[in-house]
Amino acid sequence: QVQLVESGGGLVQPGGSLRLSCAASGSILSFNVMAWYRQAPGKPRELVAAITSGGSTNYADSVKGRFTISRDNAKNTVYLQMNSLKPEDTAVYYCNLEMTSLYWGQGTQVTVSS
Repeated sequence: QVQLVESGGGLVQPGGSLRLSCAASGSILSFNVMAWYRQAPGKPRELVAAITSGGSTNYADSVKGRFTISRDNAKNTVYLQMNSLKPEDTAVYYCNLEMTSLYWGQGTQVTVSS
């Protein structure tokens, strides 16, 4: 059974930074894609950034230049470094692991407010 455990959310002022982490455990295939999604109240869940086990990345236009996704394959962990945060980044952030099936973390709240 695969489990994803997220950490690192919280309250930050506009312009601030946060780093999210997501550790995967269980039967993890060597080739996979890990990603971060987010969902704001009343809005659909959207892709923020994704990274393959080979290191290829993809970002939503709204976060390009501000967020960086990275991973440690030895630890099956993905990170999201979020800089220059804006109030519109406020959402629940979910970690996602794609192998032959999709797996989701429980979500972590990020609130950007003064």
